[in-house]
Amino acid sequence: MELPEISDFRELFLNDAPLLDVRAPVEFADGAFPTARNLPLLEDEERHLIGIRYKEAGQEAAVELGQKLIEGQAKEERIAAWKTFVEQHPKGVLYCFRGGMRSKISQQWIYEATGIAYPRIKGGYKALRNFLLNEIRTACEKIQPVILGGRTGAGKTIVIKQLENSIDLEGLAWHRGSAFGRHATPQPTQIDFENRLAIALMKHRASPHAHLVLEDESKAVGSRHLPPELYERMSRSPLVILDVSLEERIHNSIEEYVTEALQEYQTLYGEESGFEKWAQYATDSLKRIQKRLGGVRYREMNDKLQHAITQLQKTGRPDAHADWISQLLTDYYDPMYDYQLANKTDRIIHSGNMEEVKVFLRDFHQ
Repeated sequence: MELPEISDFRELFLNDAPLLDVRAPVEFADGAFPTARNLPLLEDEERHLIGIRYKEAGQEAAVELGQKLIEGQAKEERIAAWKTFVEQHPKGVLYCFRGGMRSKISQQWIYEATGIAYPRIKGGYKALRNFLLNEIRTACEKIQPVILGGRTGAGKTIVIKQLENSIDLEGLAWHRGSAFGRHATPQPTQIDFENRLAIALMKHRASPHAHLVLEDESKAVGSRHLPPELYERMSRSPLVILDVSLEERIHNSIEEYVTEALQEYQTLYGEESGFEKWAQYATDSLKRIQKRLGGVRYREMNDKLQHAITQLQKTGRPDAHADWISQLLTDYYDPMYDYQLANKTDRIIHSGNMEEVKVFLRDFHQ
């Protein structure tokens, strides 16, 4: 029986189809898709050994070794895991790297065990990845971006999340886009970031929205780089400035870098250990910009930071962090912002507070 293949990749991504990735864990770690789950046909060491055999003795010998490595209990366990996935996700599909032997074997074993002709991706992971890279290039020619700018702490991400016609680049890159931007868990790989971005762009293009709101970003968000085509398009798009008071910016920054960040660490590591790890994150983040601050300002701000950490631990109140955050915003971020904005003034089409900007962006779309 000829088991089914799927080549309509757009519908898969638009519908968030569950994906069964049967590649080795090391391949999955290098890059995957948001709805994919890794249940490999071959573990890393098995794949390595078969690769060596293939180079030394050819395909037939490699297949023979693979059959020996995956038999008995190992085979039963892998089929059982696939069976569970297939039953939980009847609308899913499976793939290996190129849509070749590994996915065909997995598909056949699933069929023999369940009677379900679970479809496989034509061309495998490589075809899906190339499709998404092409989608980024195409989208960057078709989209009509409106860029949301503003000083650090203004609440740009808050606005982005409240709009329907927006993509949260910092959310996709899992980084807050500043020296204090790291989260408690690592950023996705560059490939994973690009895949997420491509899918988000695809969904925007399938929506009724004419314009796409993006936050004003540099070429990199943390250690993840925007596709050059997207950055170039953003750099010549209309600019809307979110303009709020210093008090609001301090409040937003405390909420983001202290309250929410601490909660992340404590959820992950427990109350005591999480607090210690968050305090180290804050200390390391400030140290990362020590040279730019200069020795005197760095020591002054670090003293304020350490005092605020102690007060937070004693009282549970983050108020003391207003002192060093105020200095960070006015002495470090604002001068950089003013310099960068001077080169963008011809692109500004509106500025206002949070409510005014939200109303403008919604009306602008319509």
